[in-house]
Amino acid sequence: MTQKDAGHRRRLRQRFLEGGLDGFADYEVIELLLTLATPRKDCKPAAKEALRRFRTLQGVLEAGAAELVAIEGIGPKNIFGLKLIPAVAERYLQKKLVGKNPLQNPRQLFDYMYVRLRDKARECFETIFLDAKNRVIATETLFEGTLTSSAVYPREVIMAALAHRAAALIFAHNHPSGDPQPSMADVDLTRRLIYACRPVDILVHEHLIIGDNQYYSFAEQGQIARMQEEIDLFMESAK
Repeated sequence: MTQKDAGHRRRLRQRFLEGGLDGFADYEVIELLLTLATPRKDCKPAAKEALRRFRTLQGVLEAGAAELVAIEGIGPKNIFGLKLIPAVAERYLQKKLVGKNPLQNPRQLFDYMYVRLRDKARECFETIFLDAKNRVIATETLFEGTLTSSAVYPREVIMAALAHRAAALIFAHNHPSGDPQPSMADVDLTRRLIYACRPVDILVHEHLIIGDNQYYSFAEQGQIARMQEEIDLFMESAK
């Protein structure tokens, strides 16, 4: 690395330390991340090529390792920063939720689930376990693949909830297509889980579908409340 390149790298890092990422172009953010594990090379050309190929900063961070190392100047070692930052962001957002009531801050809940699910090529079904005060106990991925009512087993959901001593649950899954609108299978699955949890006194507060920087909330759309009313009427008529 030339003295000029070294000076550029120092200035890039100093800019971040003094003002954060404000004023940084996306390629400069990628360049900064590449420098974390690239001791003696100008990272700007590789950063610009990565942004050109994957179009957005998000696209670069979500790209697979094999896709990234196909770019000249990016190798198995210097993808470290590109993979570290999303993982740290997920851990950070998770820690912000643990012990708190996510129902009081739906945006924080979405931010966490979005970071956790956004780059998944397959549908993943997440469950957030809450205590009696709606504080987060833990989060687990319970199922992966095409999520139909026959692929998600309420028995396993309930067993996991009992293992965590959870009083309530929040569900979330992703749509790799980017469109968060629920399918009939999504609606049927939500209803089936609510019905299964009620007899063991476990409440279902929410089911989020995560799309491309957007989400669908069953609770916000009133569907959770309607389904709860349905089971109340059913149980009353069965007495």
